Amino acid sequence: MKDKLNIAMLGHKRIPSREGGIEIVVEELSTRMVKLGHKVTCFNRKGHHVSGSEFDGNQLSEYRGVKLKQVWTLDKKGLAAMTSSLSAAIKAAFGKYDVVHFHAEGPCAMLWIPKLFGKRCIATIHGIDWQRAKWGGYASKYIKFGEKVAAKYADEIIVLSEGVQKYFMDTYNRKTVFIPNGVNKPVIRETKLIKEKYGLDKDSYILFLGRLVPEKGIPYLIEAFKQIETDKKLVIAGGSSDTDEFLLYLKKLTKDDRRIIFTGFVQGQLLEELYINAYLYALPSDLEGMPLSLLEAMSYGNCCVVSDIAECTDVVEDKAVAFQKSNVKQLKEKLQDLCDYPEKVQSYKNSASDFICQKYNWDDVVKKTMELYR
Repeated sequence: MKDKLNIAMLGHKRIPSREGGIEIVVEELSTRMVKLGHKVTCFNRKGHHVSGSEFDGNQLSEYRGVKLKQVWTLDKKGLAAMTSSLSAAIKAAFGKYDVVHFHAEGPCAMLWIPKLFGKRCIATIHGIDWQRAKWGGYASKYIKFGEKVAAKYADEIIVLSEGVQKYFMDTYNRKTVFIPNGVNKPVIRETKLIKEKYGLDKDSYILFLGRLVPEKGIPYLIEAFKQIETDKKLVIAGGSSDTDEFLLYLKKLTKDDRRIIFTGFVQGQLLEELYINAYLYALPSDLEGMPLSLLEAMSYGNCCVVSDIAECTDVVEDKAVAFQKSNVKQLKEKLQDLCDYPEKVQSYKNSASDFICQKYNWDDVVKKTMELYR
């Protein structure tokens, strides 16, 4: 294969965007590959941002050297990913691409199209998506069909956790390549916007930051927080991601508790300030692929509290606090202990950033991914 490749990526919503972890991964990979001299085209969905049209950006034709192409999308829940990946796969099949890289299980349902035209097809499985609570019935079956297509037809499959690697071997007898995500060393900012907008000071709040979806375990965090004795607030930051009913349910759980703040979708300086000034970061998930928000929280030097699922504990090792998945009582005890003993929090903060930035490096991820392309 030639030295400089022409690469297509699809399956994400759009870049640049922070609508989900997949968008961050596609942006990091594509922009770094362009710096190495490769040509990269990312097929962006048309339609509104999942957290609301107010977050829609300008439709760019290029971003940091990456060519962006808008593809036809039926902008409805459950159909947006299917229609955009169909149109992107057809464009990739007829384009002069050396490699077509599919991201996520659902879009992989269309992987056979460029494969039929002799393209080298790579799939990244960001998680077992058909298990996610927001998908039911037909959508769940369709996503599982995409998983099967990837297992059968992809030239190489990248997985983000050893648990998913074992799942593919046990289920399909299919070998996969474990390449975890990376993280960047962040810019440290002072408290400014969060003070103006939410009245938050440094170390005055516990932070959850991620998509507001059932598998993230946010109700456990709310119930545990309501039971602890603390002057800290709980900040729940993130967009609803096609799950407006779940957001309403979360707000009912808070019962107008003024200590609990919902920020909605955040990005840019506001997001950075929330990370850097948190007392601790909590991720009580039942299900994860590889949680980029957890990597980011640690990169900002946060003390993190996570559920004991392998996708979290494999990331943090002994550099964070773990509790038994879905165990509200144990989560409450861990939070209370950390609120009572700030020196414990500080000891985790001291080691978090260096540990995670050395363990997960985007340049290493790109290098390993390029080796698979060839």
